Amino acid sequence: MDILTAFGLSASAGLNAYIPLLVVALTARFTNLIELSSPWDTLESWWVIGALVALSLVEFFADKVPAVNHINDVIQTFVRPTAGAIVFAASAQVVSDVQPALAMILGLLVAGSVHAVKAAAVRPAVTAATGGAGNVPVSIAEDVVSTVLSILAAIAPVIIACVLVLITAWIIWFTWRRVNASRATKNF
Repeated sequence: MDILTAFGLSASAGLNAYIPLLVVALTARFTNLIELSSPWDTLESWWVIGALVALSLVEFFADKVPAVNHINDVIQTFVRPTAGAIVFAASAQVVSDVQPALAMILGLLVAGSVHAVKAAAVRPAVTAATGGAGNVPVSIAEDVVSTVLSILAAIAPVIIACVLVLITAWIIWFTWRRVNASRATKNF
């Protein structure tokens, strides 16, 4: 279960760097679902929790303002993968089960991949298709998905595994359907 939690939280960090860190910090502080070992137990500090709340608010509002959201994405290109690495390594004693460098690399790759797809493909497509009007609703949806994914990863990681299997199956089905539609069009 620890590894599912770590993957879910690091994927969430690719959408919003601070929400999964805040979920881990609050879950570790107030429940026994996540037990952070040193040095990751620093996340439970009220100072760190306060800083994460402040940074979450800054990112939330910066991502909703035209032009500022693009600058925010450039800055977050470094922050989100780092947050993914931290949350992967910190969550549920993964560090004790997996070599720390490997855990951080996995978190970095997962969060970085999610952020790259978001920043390089999804957001530019939304901006082009809607003239920028769709960026705020998409940003709000990303924040909601990041929050729900983080909470589910911390509380019920098996659900994350099921969701990942369903999403993978849907992508395969969608791709297969498009390829077959393309072949059918070429045959005419």
